[in-house]
Amino acid sequence: MQVRSLGAGLATACALAFVTPCWAQNDNGAGGCAACGGCGFFIFFIIAVLVLNVAILIWVARDAKARGMDSAVLWMLLVFFLGLLGLLIYIFARPQGNTVQCPNCGNKRLQASVRCPHCGIGS
Repeated sequence: MQVRSLGAGLATACALAFVTPCWAQNDNGAGGCAACGGCGFFIFFIIAVLVLNVAILIWVARDAKARGMDSAVLWMLLVFFLGLLGLLIYIFARPQGNTVQCPNCGNKRLQASVRCPHCGIGS
């Protein structure tokens, strides 16, 4: 089984390291763990890491499409499986330049592009 990213694996390991002592100290099992102060923080941390990963994937897809790249899904998969390393590869490999709003469809496109990748009409 592949770990999706180093951050998610590290967050899971940290959460398990702090949840296990809570269960060991309390006879109540999960109810006792809920009363443990540190457990709530690590559950929140795991959820925050997952939300951040989804937000980064959405940003990569939108940015790749705005820059006229045909393989937005492939870039998303690269970032999904490689995490931060995949994001850095994407940032350095994408076409450089400013994005502006297309006057025809309102979506973002590269300022230097001849045609909008969304509507196909030239500037």
